[in-house]
Amino acid sequence: SSSLTGVMAQRLVRTLCPDCRQPAPATDEEKRLLGITDARTVTLYHPQGCPACNHKGFRGRTAIHELIVVDATLRDLIHRQAGELELERYVRQHSAGIRSNGIEKVLAGETSLDEVLRVTMEA
Repeated sequence: SSSLTGVMAQRLVRTLCPDCRQPAPATDEEKRLLGITDARTVTLYHPQGCPACNHKGFRGRTAIHELIVVDATLRDLIHRQAGELELERYVRQHSAGIRSNGIEKVLAGETSLDEVLRVTMEA
């Protein structure tokens, strides 16, 4: 771990077609999945389908990322051969997960919530 400075993970999500994506207010369930707890209105975009995207609603792909920086504490956990649960607990407390980056792209209208949930489901 002495030469390891970070670990990056990525997943590809389909990009909503900019020509036909359909805006709609987020439902209470969608807001819950996004981690939004206040009463503000959030607009999400959904795939529709048009000739530009071959009636799929998506055109192209974009990456969502997760970066885990190996700091002194994480390096010590690795050297001590800490268990998987301890490592994961530390990482989750100190870095944003891949789903967080996906949610940013959902809120920016680049992809759909369903798409991010599909590629970030826990195994």
